[in-house]
Amino acid sequence: MTRASDVIVVGAGLVGAACGREFARRGCNVRILDGEPPGNHTTAAGMGHIVVMDDSDAQMRLTLQGRALLHAFVDSVPPTVAERIEADPTGTLWIAEDDGGYEAARSKQTYYSDFGVASELLDEDAMREAEPCLARGLAGALRVPDDFVIYAPAVVEAMLDDARAHGARVESACVRRIRGRTVELEDGRTLDAAWVIDAAGEAAFDILDAEARAALKHVRLRRRKGQLVITDRYPGFARHQLVELGYLASAHGDDRASVAFNLQPRATGQMLLGSSREFEAADATVDASLLRRMIERATRFVPGIGELAALRAWAGFRVATDDHLPLVGPIDAPHSRGLLLACGHEGLGITTSLSTAKLLVDHVFDCADADFPIDPYLPTRSMHGTG
Repeated sequence: MTRASDVIVVGAGLVGAACGREFARRGCNVRILDGEPPGNHTTAAGMGHIVVMDDSDAQMRLTLQGRALLHAFVDSVPPTVAERIEADPTGTLWIAEDDGGYEAARSKQTYYSDFGVASELLDEDAMREAEPCLARGLAGALRVPDDFVIYAPAVVEAMLDDARAHGARVESACVRRIRGRTVELEDGRTLDAAWVIDAAGEAAFDILDAEARAALKHVRLRRRKGQLVITDRYPGFARHQLVELGYLASAHGDDRASVAFNLQPRATGQMLLGSSREFEAADATVDASLLRRMIERATRFVPGIGELAALRAWAGFRVATDDHLPLVGPIDAPHSRGLLLACGHEGLGITTSLSTAKLLVDHVFDCADADFPIDPYLPTRSMHGTG
């Protein structure tokens, strides 16, 4: 590539930062645009849980690649940067509430093993030895030791710093419209590039022109609101990321509002409690009744959670497709050649940021990985979702 702007990335959340960094490291002239401070929107509203997920083979490959690439990235940064990232090798405990759940954990372990993912099935005694804060009477858990926790806004900062070191420009600019290889800004400027990557999160479709939106009429992006609450510092209260095995069913269900237990120990000693999923929410105001339901659900698994002092609660939005896979790659519209999507990651954009970037780099440079093809994530795919 020899153009003045080889790649324009719209959106400086973790997905956009990862894409910009990977193309800059390939020698491309990259501009990364966002009207808000980098990592200050959807990325900042999430939990920072780096986790492999098994809703489908495609999701497993995307999250497994993402986890490995993020682990390597965290290992590569200087100690001062690593300190800000707050990477914590908590692992994940997928908690079985009853005997049926324990059998589901056993099946989950078999599936993980097929993909080479390390895991360990724990009965109730072993689970409570690993995590004493858990309630008695739970059936057990599946421990996934290689999952970990990060502070995502600091990872965005580190990726953008690396992108800049390889020549990328990061600019504060509000994008009004994307027309193929052309980006129109709110200040009246027009920018052109060989490739434009739309990583604008929940605004990704809103900024596309009419032809591009028409080419995506088979895709439904649903906006979901989620709430979290963070506590004061209680070092050692929990050691693992704790998630109930019914989390996926809740997160991917079609109920207007649902909750599922998800507790994350932070490197600071704070506990980050989730989570909720809500459709048709008008704004990011915290819903007190849904927050109460979330805390009540948490006490089923961790009775002592109600005794912790909460410092702050907040809500954020993310968008999901019907098959719960992101939209990664080109669309089918004549004048939109050169336009690539990187959106619709739901709650997995942090985990899958670098694997998304890898798919796009492989596509642009025509060096597809046979073990990690882009096809399941293409925006042109048929949607067969259940959510």
